[in-house]
Amino acid sequence: MNRLLPITTIKANGVEIAYELHGKEDAPVIMLIHGLGMPMAAWPMEMVEQLVDAGFRVLIIDNRDQGRSEKFHHLPIPNMIWQALKLKLGLKINAPYPLTDLMKDTLGVLDGLNIEKVHVVGVSMGGMISQLLAIHHPERVMSLTSIMSTTGNPKLPKAEKHVIAHLMSAPKSQSEEDVINYHMKTWQLIGSPEYPTPDGELREFVKGLLDRGMSPAGTTRQMLAILATRNRYQDLSELIMPVQVIHGTADPLIPVAAGKETAEAAKAKLHLVEGMGHDLPEALHDKICTWIIEQAKSEMAAPEYSQAI
Repeated sequence: MNRLLPITTIKANGVEIAYELHGKEDAPVIMLIHGLGMPMAAWPMEMVEQLVDAGFRVLIIDNRDQGRSEKFHHLPIPNMIWQALKLKLGLKINAPYPLTDLMKDTLGVLDGLNIEKVHVVGVSMGGMISQLLAIHHPERVMSLTSIMSTTGNPKLPKAEKHVIAHLMSAPKSQSEEDVINYHMKTWQLIGSPEYPTPDGELREFVKGLLDRGMSPAGTTRQMLAILATRNRYQDLSELIMPVQVIHGTADPLIPVAAGKETAEAAKAKLHLVEGMGHDLPEALHDKICTWIIEQAKSEMAAPEYSQAI
């Protein structure tokens, strides 16, 4: 299993979304959705392989505006300084598209591939999209795993200032080396302090992301979609499928309080990982995959819905 598969796209919600399917055709499906600015290459293939070896079919996608999926460069990006000020004042953010559109993209992929139900697993922004899929289309979600994500409550602790400062900056130039170094610095800042990735491995990981396709403008549009999304606490409290939350205690981007609140809202099983930051370090692949597999295989993970919700 490798990343050398031909690029496959499907029209979903009117958008060309790139996807990959791994595993046997008749196996239950786990859908993996990654976070802000991340193409599908951010999912470690070792994790995909573990899930396939456990008897699942794994569906991974490039969210709109990233990777090989359709870009929305025709949509104007509003003045970011003004948007930041409105955020502080509690005013409505102007987003080129709402986060629910990314959720509708995932639903469109399932429809196009004739996949009735999935176990959905989302990281960071992908966790938010996964939550929205479970909230708005619970009949399609057998179980939900929300990793290093949040309810969207604006009162929760914010990212550490030095991380925000870096994310608001840009590479020194658009040379390949400067772009690689910038993204390596990003992962070094948000990564797991107890499970650091060696520089050589991190460099190869970043090159894989860039080869797949990363769009700075697309990342900005996705960020605005996140900021414009309302608090999901009440909606999460009404979920009835099995839910679990995985969050690192050392996450500098989405602090652990956000994971705790997500678990509280959804009445979910909470897995706190000491020393884990805002990444998926190799040392934790087995642990995280085990939690995903155990929930997906539990007898409770396939409820029958007697009526539309």
